[in-house]
Amino acid sequence: MKALLIVLSIIVLLCGAGLVVLSHPAFGLLRHVSKERILASPNYRDGMFQNQEPTQQFTGDTASTIGTLWRFLTGKDTLRVPQQPIPAVKTDLKCLPTDSDWLVWFGHSSYLFCLDGKRYLVDPLLQPEWPSSMMLKAFPGTDIYRPDDLPDIDVLIITHEHWDHMDYATLRDIRDRVQQVVCPLGIADYLRYWGYKDEQITEMDWYESLSAKRSFSETVFQRSDLSGAAGLTITCLPSRHFSNRLLGKSNQTLWASFLVEAAGRKVYIGGDGGYDKRFAQIHERFGAVDLALLENGQYNAGWKYIHTTPADLEKVILDLQAKQVFTVHHDKFALSVHPWSEPSTVAHNIAAKHNIRLLDAPIGTVVRF
Repeated sequence: MKALLIVLSIIVLLCGAGLVVLSHPAFGLLRHVSKERILASPNYRDGMFQNQEPTQQFTGDTASTIGTLWRFLTGKDTLRVPQQPIPAVKTDLKCLPTDSDWLVWFGHSSYLFCLDGKRYLVDPLLQPEWPSSMMLKAFPGTDIYRPDDLPDIDVLIITHEHWDHMDYATLRDIRDRVQQVVCPLGIADYLRYWGYKDEQITEMDWYESLSAKRSFSETVFQRSDLSGAAGLTITCLPSRHFSNRLLGKSNQTLWASFLVEAAGRKVYIGGDGGYDKRFAQIHERFGAVDLALLENGQYNAGWKYIHTTPADLEKVILDLQAKQVFTVHHDKFALSVHPWSEPSTVAHNIAAKHNIRLLDAPIGTVVRF
């Protein structure tokens, strides 16, 4: 009887600890304020968002998938993590001019760029606190920027809800310096829970546009706070990925890529996702982009349909026919089992083979485009 009481006590304590952990605001609260729009989306079917093409999240047999995940969680492979600090530059972001176009990468998929006088911040992860700090360990030398280093942001773009793209602590601390947030369907529930106002947020489905003027046939949202940017259009575009913050049913929020058009220039924000026909379709519909920011890293044969593999990166670049390419999703975290430096080598080899202008610079460097 005494042993049973001890076991029950341990179970109660563990359950209580679990509830405390899951009550942390970083896990969010999906209240589905936009439930009607979600249910009306052509991309929401059978109770969840769907990719354009059938997409298996994990590929290969069960044994290989489990083995890959086990190696990822427990492996001590020194090639996965740099043994020396990665070179990085600490730039005074608040002093950067807005009369030219530039990009500053913070490692992984976080970056700030200026286009036609407006500052855009994408998937910022600059201050990992518990619980995200338990999952995301930055490489030595890469964790040099904090939310306070950022200037005021005209447009914050969130591509999807995963922890390495939507960081609670960073978004909490920059909330009052963000004019407008653009995100896929369902993400607004998190942002409202974290203190963002309705008038700050525009949720979008694939092929919807946020525009300063009605120049597209897609559903167009007009916001007065963007009216000063003549010709500015932000279009939400497909990706091939998935969503799940931690527990519960998967794919209840949308994942996306985005195209920003201003002053006759186009910047494509690829987000996360495996290869499919969308890149050729984007080129056919919008023409060549001036700068493509593409996922390159954390790939594995075990999840080849939901992340861009090295072989597929070449096809992505050729399909888009981008004038300039900058690859992201690498050089900060080890979220797969490939050598940490491999993505850069892959990108350089592709660029050399096809005479592509690859914009490659250390974290924090101001890159002109």
